[in-house]
Amino acid sequence: MGPRWYEEGQEPDYRFTLANERTFLAWLRTALALVAGAVALTQLVPSFAVPHLKTALAVLLAVAGTVLAALSYRRWAKVQRAMRHGRPLPMDWLPATIGVVAAVVGLVVVAVVFAR
Repeated sequence: MGPRWYEEGQEPDYRFTLANERTFLAWLRTALALVAGAVALTQLVPSFAVPHLKTALAVLLAVAGTVLAALSYRRWAKVQRAMRHGRPLPMDWLPATIGVVAAVVGLVVVAVVFAR
């Protein structure tokens, strides 16, 4: 049995519901990839010249993945509610935040590679 709001409004076209579900699953895959990146960083990468940088990056990836996993359901539900009530799809800060985290980690890794 789903949440009470799932019975409100009009049933959206099943294709949109399934597309929303696929997006939710993509967010979960991204969250798992971030956490896996944190594990790989701590277990497989040698220490950087800057003390604690490897640990800081791993923590950033793990926290980002955990937050993304936790908030992805909320995002799915907001989109589903909007579709059921015929409202515009909500804007969300989550994609931009995850993009910034990935860019920061990437830039730091590039800087470490060039510093060697």
